[in-house]
Amino acid sequence: MSKPVEAAALTVDGLSHRYGARMVLGDVSFAVKHGTFVALLGLNGAGKSTLFSLVTRLFGVQAGRIGIFGCDVEREPGAALRLLGVVFQERTLDLDLSALQNLRYHAALHGVAPREARLRAHEALHRAELFQRADEKVLNLSNGQMRRVEIARALLHRPRLLILDEPTVGLDMKARAEILQYVRMLVRQEGVAVVWATHLVDEVADDDDLIVLHRGRILAQGRVSDIAAGADIGAAFLRLTQQADLANEAA
Repeated sequence: MSKPVEAAALTVDGLSHRYGARMVLGDVSFAVKHGTFVALLGLNGAGKSTLFSLVTRLFGVQAGRIGIFGCDVEREPGAALRLLGVVFQERTLDLDLSALQNLRYHAALHGVAPREARLRAHEALHRAELFQRADEKVLNLSNGQMRRVEIARALLHRPRLLILDEPTVGLDMKARAEILQYVRMLVRQEGVAVVWATHLVDEVADDDDLIVLHRGRILAQGRVSDIAAGADIGAAFLRLTQQADLANEAA
């Protein structure tokens, strides 16, 4: 007998969401495979943050379904969210605590025993190349270092899926590249599935899986090389969004 196929890391099926009369997501469907890096590319206002708010249950699902490794986020929220790590666009660290204290506090919230929490926090800060600054207050770290602490914190309860909402906003080019390199390393070495939301086409690599979200709808999904079809991804993204805007105007 063949082995059953394990559920995708993230499944979004027919997801729609409104703020009053305004549709912000319309019939969005996609799946994220295990151990893959998926770029969610869209302009500001495309619906990326709303999508993440639904995945993390900050908002309730109005229509459609979201599954994390087969666990429905509405029916099995505890099981689903235990498998999920999140880095929000806005900074969420306690600036008056050290990097180590921020991580241990997060671990306690997830029910990790104190001794195990300390071990995991040390390991995570080593991986993030911040162990030497573990006991410094976060307010003394650079923006890029704060982001690495947030990513380390998001992984402390050992989730299998990590979602990041515009994680490089406000960072300089060098820090952006370092954060991207760090997250891609986690995919390769730890087998974590990642959804990386961005409006910056230079953060998308040719071998990434890509979802193009525009005005609440998916315009394309698949390998970057297939979507770009010989063009660079910036030109392909511009073409897709302009075509969609023209079609909306004509409707």
